[in-house]
Amino acid sequence: MDTYSVVWDSPGRDHSGSMPLGNGEIGLNAWIEDSGDLVFYVSRTDSWGDNGRLLKVGKIRIQMDPVPPGAATAFSQALSLLDGTINIQVGEGATETRLRLWVDANHPEIHVDIESATEIQATASIELWRKEPYVLPSLETSDVLHPCVFTPDDPPPPGPTLVEPDTVLSGLNGRIGWYHHNIKSVGPTAHAKTQGVEDFERGDPLLHRTFGAVISVGHAERLDDRHLRSPSSSTHRFSICVLTEHASTPQQWLEAVDTATAASTRIPVDRRRAAHEQWWSDFWHRSWIHVTDTTADQDDASTVARMYALQRFMNACAGRGQYPIKFNGSIFNVAHAGEPGDADYRRWGPGYWWQNTRLPYTSMCSSGDFELMQPLFKMYGEDLMPLFRHRTRRHTDHDGVYVPECIFFWGDMFNEVYGWTPFEERSDKIQASPWHKWEWVAGLEFVYMLLDYYEHTLDEAFLSDMLLPVAHDILTFYDQHYGTDAGGKLIMHPAQALETWWDCTNPMPEVAGLHAVTDRLLSLESELPSAEQIAFWTALKKKVPDLPTREVDGTTMLAPAEQFSDKRNCENPELYAVFPFRQVAIGKPGLELGIEGLKHRWDRGNHGWRQDDIFMAYLGLSEQVRESVVGRARNKNADSRFPAFWGPNYDWTPDQCHGGVLLKTLQAMLMQTDGRKIYLFPAWPSDWDVEFKMHAPYKTVVEGSMKAGKLVELKVSPESRRKDVDVLVAPG
Repeated sequence: MDTYSVVWDSPGRDHSGSMPLGNGEIGLNAWIEDSGDLVFYVSRTDSWGDNGRLLKVGKIRIQMDPVPPGAATAFSQALSLLDGTINIQVGEGATETRLRLWVDANHPEIHVDIESATEIQATASIELWRKEPYVLPSLETSDVLHPCVFTPDDPPPPGPTLVEPDTVLSGLNGRIGWYHHNIKSVGPTAHAKTQGVEDFERGDPLLHRTFGAVISVGHAERLDDRHLRSPSSSTHRFSICVLTEHASTPQQWLEAVDTATAASTRIPVDRRRAAHEQWWSDFWHRSWIHVTDTTADQDDASTVARMYALQRFMNACAGRGQYPIKFNGSIFNVAHAGEPGDADYRRWGPGYWWQNTRLPYTSMCSSGDFELMQPLFKMYGEDLMPLFRHRTRRHTDHDGVYVPECIFFWGDMFNEVYGWTPFEERSDKIQASPWHKWEWVAGLEFVYMLLDYYEHTLDEAFLSDMLLPVAHDILTFYDQHYGTDAGGKLIMHPAQALETWWDCTNPMPEVAGLHAVTDRLLSLESELPSAEQIAFWTALKKKVPDLPTREVDGTTMLAPAEQFSDKRNCENPELYAVFPFRQVAIGKPGLELGIEGLKHRWDRGNHGWRQDDIFMAYLGLSEQVRESVVGRARNKNADSRFPAFWGPNYDWTPDQCHGGVLLKTLQAMLMQTDGRKIYLFPAWPSDWDVEFKMHAPYKTVVEGSMKAGKLVELKVSPESRRKDVDVLVAPG
């Protein structure tokens, strides 16, 4: 992994030169300024403010006195992927100072270790920007008080967005700290009432949520409430406990910090460090894709492999918290010139769009990162499913579940999308925004992802407790919501194909999704499905129409829908039969329909959430996908120093949709699966050498290498699965 580490030989100056770090729920953006100070933003996956915005926890500065000399002549800042650490060296020999920054993989703590050739003082200081109450001068889409622009006669939202200040703790003994306490909750009550679900019993997700940090150091000298000094020594160790409690008083939060700190300090720091290193070692050893290209003028393959590793690292840094990875910046967004709120700003606001949110997760089964998928499953499949059932009954007068494209983490749609006109005053109870009015494919995609997870893990408890109940609810919605034609086939109308085609009958994403989900449910190798469930899936499968096609100059290809018009966006829904639903792919009939659909697609691109790269891989187009994924890997944010801070593209920086597509594309070039079948190198360039270890369905691990277009090593575990592997290159 050393070849993928990021090493800089000069300071980062400001947040645009920051490196990401994290333990799955706590994140850092860290840099060394020209002054020699170490500065880092602190974030969490659950630090939701009282307006439903995912706020930074704060910012910390570490100053050394005297300032380490020699940064102009001897400086190194290295992100070590293998152990999740930033190592910094300033000066050399008698002037050398070393800093080690890490976020404990197993405890809610940040550590800054300093070693110096001479004795120095080190001072930690708290730098906050939420100092006084202030009104946000502008609102982003999905901010809770954003007006609905689609129904101009709607009543306006109730007032401006007021951001409350942080509180600096006073009088701590040998420590300093701060917290943000939500004294109000803006959004959940108003949205529930407007959307007709105020009778659904649930706690307030924002009120009394408290988050913050406490800094400690050995032999501490507390200078004031914001400054903590470690006296002259050649070694220093600052520890920062970063915690969120909900619901909580500030005193309860501080007691929780004390409890967490006591629990970690009972373990010797060397053991904690060893356990931290072991977590990261296990992460990297369970899966990898190492690619080289010895024939190209530029090493495009190595660049793709490095960006694959860096994006997977960022997923691990932000993917083990209470909530799914935010597509628009994750927890690594920083301040942006001209935008309000310092590092709290993110374009598109606090909401979750399913089409964006899913993209970092589509690669995780193949890389064996099953634990990183749990926050997504927990939010959509466990925490919010009861609300989804209740809302579906209220909005449609029938059973089942529809999953809206746009939701807050507590499950309500944005009122900007639903409209601010109250539910009881509407004849049409469905959301007002034409961008998402009938866009419900999220439910089918979620079930398909659950099927991927079960197929890989064979976790029978997961099948029983989550997959089967969720699948039943999603399929019941389609079964009861739409009528049938004279031949007994569903007529899905009114409908739309993603955000792109607004007037459709039988859109491709839903048709392909229903086929894919029912086929896979009926193929489950488990005794858990009941006869009643199997009968329901069989009957519904018979009702689903064929994949829609169209003709261009006498050539037949996949179509966005059976009937489609009113194009408003630039997605390619016709290719959802290729990905995510894999109805047209390597090893399946109709491959030419997909290739022609790709050739005649309306919109093209290899940045942001665009999935052309993945479509090409699943269609076996090795040369096209090589060019596309190399361009994606080289397309970083111009203002960011870190090579995998993509964006803003359609979303924000770092753009997790962009990186998520990169991960899935490289995997699909190397391996695709269909039931028990495993296809190796289905879209692999012949002049790219590769060593890999990947996870396949049925608890299978495939490891091997290819050189000069020849397979030179292949290990399949368990060995009984080797017979299911098709190698689509010449054998060695």
